[in-house]
Amino acid sequence: MITLPYSLVVEATADPTFFGFYSPELEGFSGIGHSIEDCLYQARFGMEEHVGVLRETGLPIPPESADPTVMIRNESRLVSIAG
Repeated sequence: MITLPYSLVVEATADPTFFGFYSPELEGFSGIGHSIEDCLYQARFGMEEHVGVLRETGLPIPPESADPTVMIRNESRLVSIAG
């Protein structure tokens, strides 16, 4: 069972040995892992640490998600068109 307090997005990158992850609900939280499982593990403990830092610095802490989800997808690529 995956127990995360916030939703998580895991993105596959062009390098098959790295995945990026972030939480759309926990501003400023992101990281990398060497596998999907590694991302889940790091996110679980990283979210706790991130919330601790927010608390220590007096920044707002979003409420935990009632139904957190984990989404796995290909890396987002932003394309800008200079005109």
